[in-house]
Amino acid sequence: MSTPYTFLDLFCGCGGFSLGLERAGLKCLGAVDFNHEAIEVFRANFKKVPHALEKDLTAFSPLELAALIGADQVDLIVGGPPCQGFSSARQVDGANHGDRLKDDPRRHLYKEFLRYVEHFQPKVFVIENVLGIRSASGGIYFSKVQAEARALGYKVHAQIEDCVNLGVPQKRRRQLFIGTREEIPKYFHPELKPAKRAMTGTTLWDAISDLPSLKAGEGQEIRDYDITRRVKAVNTERTSNYLFNVLEVKKADQLTAHRARPHSDRDLRDFLLLKEGESSAEAMRRGVEFEFPYDKTSFKDRYTRQHRQRPCSTIVAHLAKDGLMFIHPTQNRTLTPREAARIQSFPDWFELPVARTHQFRVIGNAVPPLVGEAVGDAVVKYLKSLAAKPNRVASTLVSLPDSDVQAATWIVSVAKLSPKELRQLPLKELKRAWYSIAFLYMGLHPDGDLEHGTKILNDKEDNPMVRRIEPRLLNPYYEQSGWPVLLENIANEAWRRYEAGQFADDEFYCSDAQMAGACFRDPEFANAVEKSRKMTA
Repeated sequence: MSTPYTFLDLFCGCGGFSLGLERAGLKCLGAVDFNHEAIEVFRANFKKVPHALEKDLTAFSPLELAALIGADQVDLIVGGPPCQGFSSARQVDGANHGDRLKDDPRRHLYKEFLRYVEHFQPKVFVIENVLGIRSASGGIYFSKVQAEARALGYKVHAQIEDCVNLGVPQKRRRQLFIGTREEIPKYFHPELKPAKRAMTGTTLWDAISDLPSLKAGEGQEIRDYDITRRVKAVNTERTSNYLFNVLEVKKADQLTAHRARPHSDRDLRDFLLLKEGESSAEAMRRGVEFEFPYDKTSFKDRYTRQHRQRPCSTIVAHLAKDGLMFIHPTQNRTLTPREAARIQSFPDWFELPVARTHQFRVIGNAVPPLVGEAVGDAVVKYLKSLAAKPNRVASTLVSLPDSDVQAATWIVSVAKLSPKELRQLPLKELKRAWYSIAFLYMGLHPDGDLEHGTKILNDKEDNPMVRRIEPRLLNPYYEQSGWPVLLENIANEAWRRYEAGQFADDEFYCSDAQMAGACFRDPEFANAVEKSRKMTA
């Protein structure tokens, strides 16, 4: 039996990311979070994780964690630094403006994550956050996460994931930052796919239709399942799959956390005015008048009744306050903690705190386990590929450069062309320049060219040989992507032709060119690669 790949979960919360990664076959060596309720939930559900620590990562050092887990290196570090400092949900009460948010210290917690990356040197890291990080303070933090990780020796790219495409029954789009060690001559560009246990197109009703009916204020913390209701609910393959494979209802002895919060009579009367899938704003447009005293300009989506046959709205920690944007599609109440957990893809056996507000908070702050599993599957596939025999690039048209000088010369010959001239450039010559970029720049990722950001710097001093050939091969460059401005047109044209099918996938993400560059610059590495090839031949 092979040794599992190892990971650390920072800002672990109740363990959604860890659960998904463990299901993908990875082993958690340690998890850290400063929130007492969250780490208690983690400990209750991950009894085999040796170190689940209630620590403030700003005061707890990587050296201390390394001493506890008995390791200075891991394969993967994941984490979701608290996202409230970037969340658009805070705009509801105006908190997303002015000094109150600008000075939110949580915006800098990504630095603590990177401090652990610097110490443990994982082959891969993944940061999960809200999309608001892209625009917060003009995109400064979106750029800094990537630039500071690159300064630690990682090639980094950012990708947006829509959780509904991974089988999670909610509208939840998240920002991932993915980094791999610069010296690893293989690109990681995962197109995340649903875990084997998941099915796309899963709806809210697939997740909750078998649960006992409740009125506002009703329910028990622990009760028996309504098996008769479940039998009636399981009327599609998708529902059956979600209940038995994702929620693993047969592994739970009893139903927990299915308690509906109480609401005022006024709220309950207002709920009845909403059609299924309708928000208060939409209801007002058709002439509905609510009893709740409101300003029509700010009332907007105070109430939202969810729809059975659609994904649910994004489950958030704010559910702990009132849940008025999460009204049950057919019952006159808001969602229960167990319903929220199911929508997040937590199995029914997953233990939650007893206090309802804590239940909602840990669920809303979590990474859905199905997302963690999809990430884990992709990471395991990538790590296994590093041990495989290197393949040759698919193209028969182009040879790879044999030195930094040749790579730089080939790039410069094409970089002087205008975008119009590049469109007319023979494919062979474009590929030669593209492979030369991969050969010369170990720290750049092709996906970085999709979003350079706006800030340009001129402070690179490495590689004097390249600077002698053409200084613009180093400076100026984009802070966010790391790409020299001189290469932008080449990369844009390569992307255009890749999307047109003129580059095969392994030509565009040309790890062979990175391998050739690494071997040229490090003879010992080259000897090790050659030895590996002979052993696997």
